[in-house]
Order: sequence, then C-alpha cells, then structure tokens
Amino acid sequence: MERKEPRIGWIVVGLLLGIFVASMDNTIVATAMATIVADLGGLDKFVWVTSAYMVAEMAGMPIFGKLSDMYGRKRFFIFGLIVFLIGSMLCGIAQNIVQLSIFRAIQGIGGGALVPIAFTIMFDIFPPEQRGKMGGLFGAVFGLSSIFGPLLGAYITDYLNWRWVFYINIPLGFLSFLLLAFFYRESPKHTKQKIDWLGVMTLVPAIVCLMFALELGGNKYEWDSHIIISLFSAFAVLFLLFLYVEAKAQEPIVSYHMFRKRLFAASNLVGFFSGATFIVATVYIPLFIQGVTGGSATNSGLILLPMMLATTVSAQLGGFLASKMSYRNVMIIFTAVFVIGMFLLSTITTETSRLTVTWYMIITGLGIGSSFSVLGMAAIHHFQETERGAASSTSSFLRSLGMTIGITIFGIIQRNLFTDRLTDVFKGMSHGVQSMNVQDPRAILSPEARVHIPAPVLEKITAALSSSIAHTFMWSLIPALLTFLFVFFMTNDRLTMTYTTQSFKENEENVN
Repeated sequence: MERKEPRIGWIVVGLLLGIFVASMDNTIVATAMATIVADLGGLDKFVWVTSAYMVAEMAGMPIFGKLSDMYGRKRFFIFGLIVFLIGSMLCGIAQNIVQLSIFRAIQGIGGGALVPIAFTIMFDIFPPEQRGKMGGLFGAVFGLSSIFGPLLGAYITDYLNWRWVFYINIPLGFLSFLLLAFFYRESPKHTKQKIDWLGVMTLVPAIVCLMFALELGGNKYEWDSHIIISLFSAFAVLFLLFLYVEAKAQEPIVSYHMFRKRLFAASNLVGFFSGATFIVATVYIPLFIQGVTGGSATNSGLILLPMMLATTVSAQLGGFLASKMSYRNVMIIFTAVFVIGMFLLSTITTETSRLTVTWYMIITGLGIGSSFSVLGMAAIHHFQETERGAASSTSSFLRSLGMTIGITIFGIIQRNLFTDRLTDVFKGMSHGVQSMNVQDPRAILSPEARVHIPAPVLEKITAALSSSIAHTFMWSLIPALLTFLFVFFMTNDRLTMTYTTQSFKENEENVN
C-alpha cells in the first residue's frame, strides 16, 4: 500500500491534465477568434476553425471508447495525447485560416480519446468506496476547464499572442504523457473483438454532415439553402444506415443493449439536455457583461469565476453524495437548483447589477456541477471492464452533441430576437444611424466601438441586446425542465461494487 499511493497519485494528475487540455480546447479558442481572423484573414472561413475540432472530437469519441475496451486504455489515451499535441503545435504555426482549420481537426482527433478514456481509467483503478470522491474530482476539472477556457483565451489574446492559446497545451499535455507512460500499468487482459468498420464509415460521415450543417447554417449559408438541406439529408440517411449496421454488427461501436439499461439511457438523456442548457449560460453571460455593461473581453470572462468555483464544489459534493444516496436523488436535488438558476438568469435586464448576475451564476454553477461527476459514474455503473470505454465515450459524445445543438438553436433565437428589436429601435431614425453596423452584437462589444455610437442609440441597442439574451434564457428553460424530468427516469442505483473481487485485484496489482 505504501508503494501504491504515490503511483496512483501521479496517474490521477496525468489523467486530470489530459481532461483539462482536451475539454478546455472546446472553448479557449472562441475568445481569440477575432484576433486570429485579423491576423490570418479568412473571415468567411473562421467558422471552420471551431467546427473542425468539434467534428473530429465527437466522431472519435465512440470509436476510441470501443477500441480502448478491445486493446487497452493506456495505448489509446497516449495515442490521443500525442495526436493532440502534434495538432496543437501545428495550430501555433498556422499561416492561414485553412491550415488552422485542418490542424484543429488533427487536434480534435486526439481530444476525442482523452476525456472518455480518462473517466474509464478512473473507474478501473479505484475501488468502489473511492470512486465517488474521484468522480467528483474528475468532474470538477472537466467542468472547470470548460468554463475556464474563455477566460484564459481572452487573457492570452490580450497580453501574449493568440498562438499561445495552442502552445499552452504542449507542456501540460507532455507532462500528462510522461506520467501515464511511466506510472500507469493496466491489466494485460483484454477482449479481442472484431472492429466494426461499417459502423465507423457511417458514423463519422454522419457526424461530419450534422456538425457542418449546424455550424454553417444561418452563418455562411441560409438554413433553406441547398447546401444546408443536403447536409441534413445526408446526415439523416447516414445515421439511419449506421443504426441498421449497428443492429447487425457482431461487435457494434454503440451497442443497443446498453440503452436497455434504464440508468444508462436516462443519464445520457439528462447529460444531453443539461449540456444544451448550460452552454447557453457560458456563452451569453459574458456577452451580456461585455455588450450591455461595456466590459472588456477579459473582464467579461472574469464574471465566470464564481461559477467556476460553484461548479467545482458541486461536482465534488455530487461525487461524495453518490456513495451515500442514489444517483437519481443526487441529481434531483442539484437539477432543481439548476432550473432555478436558469430561471433567474432569464430575469436579467440593463438594470441588473453585476453582483446580482454573479449570484445567479453561482446558483447555476451549483446546479450543473454535479452532472459532470454523477452522470459519468451512472453511465458506466452497470458495465464491466470490456464495455466501460464504450459506455463512457457514448456519454461524453451525447453531452457534446447536446452542447453543439443547444448553442446552434439558442444562437438562432438570440440573433433573431436581437435583430427584431433593433428593427423597432431604428424606425424613424436618420439614415446614418440605420446604416450603422450594429446588427451583430460584436459590433458594440469593444469599448473602442462603443465610443463612436451616440449615447441615446447605444442605450437602445444595449436594451435590445439585454432583452434578447434574457428571452434566450427563458427559452433555455425548456431543455432545463426536460433535464429535470428525465432525472426521474433514472433508477435508484447508487455507487456500489461493480467490479468482481478478482477483477479489481488484478487492476490493483498492475497499478502497483
């Protein structure tokens, strides 16, 4: 036991670093995009920088999860780290927006292996009585990194250089690589299975079509354009084909029998809808602070700090409570708090103080944090080692899909609400005011741009922006309430012994 603890500790640090860089990279680039486009050009292609990473990451998640079940966690976690680091280095030296998009896809391939496999390794190496605490720690880092990304991205862009948004991954990822390579020794026993190549060849193109349709629709192309309709149609056909292939495959990437487990199915639905709701808060609260109160990009990110702390506390507390009561009861408590937080956010106006917004964010963070730890444990609760990778990656995939669909749908809602209110504002004004480039809220975000807008006009524009954001939060109550509803479909299982004694002893011996 004396030799085990230091080794376990270093493994945990390595896994947490891997989770941190992979999940943070979803958000850290967002605040740097304006500077990146100004430097590299390609305004008409900037959406690909975000899309390429998310497409590659999401397509890779279920595939790497299944491969880790078949051939071992360590090799695919390390493979993911290496690919992620290579992609990060290439992104840092990109000379144009097309290169950057390609290199972001390489990053995404690696990122798709890191988060789900890290959670699976945690379940493999810790006994049941410690999984709640460790699940809380892992969930806290996952949630913290997702929120910390915009703040760190804004700070690096303001004070260093946008290329360090990518370079910062290299020392952290390399340290994770060293720790896992030297300290983690997993059981050599794995179940050799037939690779479901038809599943891969239908799932990956389906996700690519869906993601690009969501990212390009309403931005580069109109929603009713032939390109967007073709992408959605291709997704539908390929996804239906994927479902058919998986029903016939001997060893499917996503096994239908997993969804026969009520806890697995319900926890994934909760993750999907909570992800779709929470992403709205992380995107539109900084927009509110920056666009309505006139803060800088960095200051708007700082408003998320209280939510980071609340999320961290909630994730730890949720993991602890999962060993004391059922997953369902834990999630009922925290999801109710989450719904209250989202409702409070829907009440913000131009008169709402920064302190009040901070309290609303703390409540929201306390409500969502537990899902980062509890849902991950619930998703793999009923499965043995040979299926845990697939179960964990499916859970991560569906949460990411919910976030992507959520930000797309609510982005459309907010943009339309803002445009409609601006139309009313500009009625009867002079032609010069009507022609101002304020249709996009980004035009009034920077202090430099605001000083050129007449005060009466700026007041009406910020009121329109505030109203559009508040109503967007009101619409987001729909998936928030669905999150709360599906919690009741979870079973009364709680964190208990899911290993056989022999299985855990084998893993314990290998870690030692």
